[in-house]
Amino acid sequence: MRWATRAGVHIDRAACAWLIRRHLDPEPQFMFVDDPAAVPADATPFDMRGAELSHHGGDCSFETILRRYELDDPVLWKIAEIVHEADIDDERFDAPEARGVDVTLRGLSMICDDERVLEITGPIFDGLYEFHRRALLLGREPA
Repeated sequence: MRWATRAGVHIDRAACAWLIRRHLDPEPQFMFVDDPAAVPADATPFDMRGAELSHHGGDCSFETILRRYELDDPVLWKIAEIVHEADIDDERFDAPEARGVDVTLRGLSMICDDERVLEITGPIFDGLYEFHRRALLLGREPA
């Protein structure tokens, strides 16, 4: 399936692409556009103005996708808190990791094209997922 988002990938777009690849579409084709009008009819837009899969009701796009596809994994919702705080920074959640993840992704976007950012950030989100999965199982942060 084809998915379209804005060029210049940052935290919410990178996290959404990871979520799409890991939990919705194992073989997605991502495209990056400068104008929402440039999204082809056969592509599903995300994290852009006017898209169903974007910011709604105070949620970031990652949260919107979780709700839309009824993904109730508590670890994904923990990652949603991190993504939300990194993207919106409204102090809704206690997510101290948000600042570091945001700075890391912003830095990557300065030195890599969008495809490369998604390639690099996939393992970062895999690591966040595994850390928080183990923390949930142990009832504490893993060593």
